[in-house]
Amino acid sequence: MAKSKNNEVSGWVGWVGFASLMLFVVGILHIISGFVALFKDDVFLANQNLIITLDYSQWGWIHIIGGLIAIYASGSLAQGKIFGRTIAVLIALGSLFTNFVFLPAYPIWSIIMITVSILVLWAVTVHGSEVKNLE
Repeated sequence: MAKSKNNEVSGWVGWVGFASLMLFVVGILHIISGFVALFKDDVFLANQNLIITLDYSQWGWIHIIGGLIAIYASGSLAQGKIFGRTIAVLIALGSLFTNFVFLPAYPIWSIIMITVSILVLWAVTVHGSEVKNLE
């Protein structure tokens, strides 16, 4: 599957496709989480020990906007564009930060989102440049 030395494509390029799909899923999950925070704030239980204190409507909008950007970036990443790779890394880092802060409010959800974001980061940073070499 490898091409010449300058345009190597390894079998690991599938991880970028995985990252694109996971980034899309992260976007959908953030949108769902945002709508839940907006309309059913009794679902998330929080105490005064939150790292950053925002009301749930603010968290909801942060999640919805971040989710929409993640979905857009997943399409660009699937096409192998540098823009998609850059935005994918930024969205994954943003997702990590947001879910780390949200951890006391809903730990299981946040741990799942953090794990998926780390996988996206790894795939894009390690194998992202290989997608443009497929043509």
